[in-house]
This record gives sequence, C-alpha cells and structure tokens, in this order.
Amino acid sequence: MVYQEKPQPKMINIAIDGFSGCGKSTLARDLAKNLGFRFVDSGALYRAMTYLVIRSEGSLFERIERVVHSKPNLTFTIGSNRMLINGKDCESDIRGAEVANNVSEIAKDSKIRDYLKGIQADMIRNKGVVMEGRDIASVIMPKAELKLFITASVTARVDRRYRQLLEGNEKLSKEEIQLNLMTRDEQDINRKTAPLCLVDKAIVIDTTYLSRSEQLKFVLALVNPILKPQELLPLIVKS
Repeated sequence: MVYQEKPQPKMINIAIDGFSGCGKSTLARDLAKNLGFRFVDSGALYRAMTYLVIRSEGSLFERIERVVHSKPNLTFTIGSNRMLINGKDCESDIRGAEVANNVSEIAKDSKIRDYLKGIQADMIRNKGVVMEGRDIASVIMPKAELKLFITASVTARVDRRYRQLLEGNEKLSKEEIQLNLMTRDEQDINRKTAPLCLVDKAIVIDTTYLSRSEQLKFVLALVNPILKPQELLPLIVKS
C-alpha cells in the first residue's frame, strides 16, 4: 500500500485586535512562537512614532510632519522583539507613562497611520505573521485568514497593566491606570481614522478568567484546522 504524502501546512496571517490590557500582546507573542510565525506588535510602532514626536520641537502638527518626513527606520530585534528606532534599542523608552499618555492622540493622525501602514504592509507580504493592535483586521490585514478580537473586564485589565508597570519600575496607581485605559478606549473607538471596531467574522475572546496557557490553547484550537486540515481527516490510503 502507498500512503498519500501529507501536504505541507500553509502560511497564513492572523489579525488580533482588542482593548488595552486584555493580554493580546502576550497571546500574539505566544501564538507566533508556537507556530514559528513572526510576531508584530503594532502598538510598539505607534509608541515609537509617539516617542519621536514627543522628543521633537514645535507645534504638534510640525512635530508630526518632521517625524514622518524623516522616515524613521522601525524594526524589531529577532527573538526578544525589542523596538529599534534607526538601529537604537528604544524598548524601555516607548513603554514609559509619557508615551502611554500621548500615543492615542498621536496615533489617530492620518500621516502617522499612513506611514506605519506602509511598514506593516511590508511585514505581512509573505504571510506567516501574527499582528496585534487596534485596526489590524479592519485596515492592515482585512484578508487575514483568522481574525480575533480580545476583550476582558476593566478590573482584569487594570490589574494586568499594574503588574506590567511594576515590572518596568513604573509607579502608577490603579485609579490612574484605569483612567488611562478608559481614555484610550474612548479615543480608539471614536477616532475618525481607523477606529477600533469588531469586524465581520472576527472571533471574540474574553480573557478575564483565562490563564495565559488557556488562551494559547483556545486559539491554537482555532488555528490548527486552518493550517493543517488534513490532520482532522482519516488517513487516506491508496492501494
């Protein structure tokens, strides 16, 4: 008997959107590592642009114009996935409170978004990408083979962000964190350019009561039938 050779699993793009503090970055990173895909934290790209705008001079309009015109090179280190701005490791700089408090305002600018859209398009061209953010399924990867929308309770989101900031030696009260999250939610949902939204065919996942490993297992159960549909069927034997 001759066994049919198993086809190679195909490469796909996975779009993950959702609110801040829901754990979507961790989920996306874990998923990419498990699948051997490239993880792209789109939020880090916007934080990088925000960091550059803050450090520039002039009015906000002038700052944004100057930064976009300079065409900064934004890349991630292999493995650790740290943000490099023009070759310099700025991961710690983009994670500070000042950037967090300004990123939603700057991220809604159409010039910023258009510039980063070009960078993201280059990243996803060959597929095999897990990208997370606010407008990934709606704008950046509308043809993604799998679209997820991550949410969680406000309490869970505040607790997660609080622990994250403590690890980075940032000191903010939970009240301040909640205010920041709620402000960002309102800005992201109501902005005119590429607002945060639930797109058609996106699968909603509430991570409030799911552990990190449970979230990964849940999503892998969605991914594997797309990547390896043959494994769900009986072995086809030719005589």
